[in-house]
Amino acid sequence: MEEIKVLLVEDEKKIADSIAKGLKELDYHVETAYDGKIGLRVYENGDFNLVITDINLPGINGYELCRIIRSRNQQIPIIMLTALSTTDDKIEGFDAGADDYLVKPFEFKELIVRIRALLKRALNQQLPTGNVLKVADLELNVDSKEVTRSGKPISLTAKEFQLLEYFMRNRNRVLSRGDIAEKVWDLDFDTKTNVIDVYVTFLRKKLDKDFNEKLIHTQVGMGYIMKDH
Repeated sequence: MEEIKVLLVEDEKKIADSIAKGLKELDYHVETAYDGKIGLRVYENGDFNLVITDINLPGINGYELCRIIRSRNQQIPIIMLTALSTTDDKIEGFDAGADDYLVKPFEFKELIVRIRALLKRALNQQLPTGNVLKVADLELNVDSKEVTRSGKPISLTAKEFQLLEYFMRNRNRVLSRGDIAEKVWDLDFDTKTNVIDVYVTFLRKKLDKDFNEKLIHTQVGMGYIMKDH
């Protein structure tokens, strides 16, 4: 089995050393940085499979670190660790390019579940799955990350793009919030969060606002559906 290389950026040394020790015991190769700028330097000098970063870091914060890494690598899984737990905090993390968001304090085994899910998804993304998806007059190009409706370009964040791709691959099927949480965020559905509903609202504004035909619909008590009319 190929060695999995993890970059861990965490300024609380006790937490960082504890996570690194646990990961190494599971045969992950871990390189640790206690500062955002140093973390970026380590990333640039290594070939990593996954990044774990705190948000409140000296040097540059975790949001900025995530944006820089994501601009250079669209595929690498990134997990944010933080004490910031509001919906707005999570949205900022996802918009910066994070794939997952783990609120402190957390159990180490929960981190491992998230890591394994993200690594599995990253592997599956390497498989051919169809380059251009179409629903009505909406088109999504998986390779170029371009989205258009009636030929009009639509700008999406990374998480909005992932959510739209999931809707389009499952058009005409009702998707529960649990389905979306598992497939797009790789996490068990947290009934206390409205992050999924917020992102669906974001998508609706960008996809449907300027068009008479609405593509994303709410199925009361069940979830959401993208209809191919």
